[in-house]
Amino acid sequence: MRDPYEVLGVPRQATPDDIKKAYRGLAKKLHPDLNPGDAKAATQFKEVSAANDMLSDPDKRARFDRGEIDASGAEVRRRSSYRSYAESPGGAKYSTGGIDPEDIFDEFFSARSGRQRGFKARGADVAYELEVDLVDAIKGARKRLTLPDGRSLDVTIPAGTQEGQQLRLKGQGTGGLGGGPAGDAYIEIHVRPHPFFKQDGANIRIELPVTLTEAVLGGKITVPTIDGPVSMTVPKGSNTGTTLRLKGKGMPLDGKRGDQYVRLEVVLPDKPDPKLEEFVEKWGDRDYDVRGKLGLAK
Repeated sequence: MRDPYEVLGVPRQATPDDIKKAYRGLAKKLHPDLNPGDAKAATQFKEVSAANDMLSDPDKRARFDRGEIDASGAEVRRRSSYRSYAESPGGAKYSTGGIDPEDIFDEFFSARSGRQRGFKARGADVAYELEVDLVDAIKGARKRLTLPDGRSLDVTIPAGTQEGQQLRLKGQGTGGLGGGPAGDAYIEIHVRPHPFFKQDGANIRIELPVTLTEAVLGGKITVPTIDGPVSMTVPKGSNTGTTLRLKGKGMPLDGKRGDQYVRLEVVLPDKPDPKLEEFVEKWGDRDYDVRGKLGLAK
């Protein structure tokens, strides 16, 4: 496996934020969902995920930098003791017909010690990213994530999931060695922007167009919510910026549910209306100041 710094394209002194940014950019480019049937992209995505797993873990990164583990996370075996003896002035150099005696001793002692200790090692953790719609993040959903090796994971998105939140799937990482437990999968959630719902903590905000008639005379209108359309009363004399509250129609957070705030926006007809123009001309200027708060003369 290649050097993880080289895989992510970052220098060895890169900060955690640099590593995270580089991984996100490559993961979005190489993700199998965006490259169906592309075996090369799938392999690169797997390599990028492994490199991120190494460098985003402070302990693993430090051990790799010190040369204690290799790019795959395996322990680096120290061979200096045998070689220093065999090649020292007082030691004889052995020949086995082109076979390195060091390899023979390594294999022998590794097999023997493995049988004695029952060596087991936990599998590596893996990291993925998953995009979900805002409504799914608010209400909760179940999504399927396709992995680089072709497997699929069913991911439960809890109600009230936030942007950047990590979900842990126990035992869904790489397999362990010698019967050791598998690692875990960590899924970082990214929430897609919604066309008109905006999240504000536990609250939901929406800008809702209303006609001039609805604003002046008031009345019942239909408002979209994450639970479906509801009826709301617009007070007489409403204006652009008038904000109304729908209690309990926001996002579940800490065992409670926020509210939805509806900001009204008065919209005139798309095309000029002669009757409306005639009315305004007859209605005239009622001498109300709309710019006084800005310190401007009428």
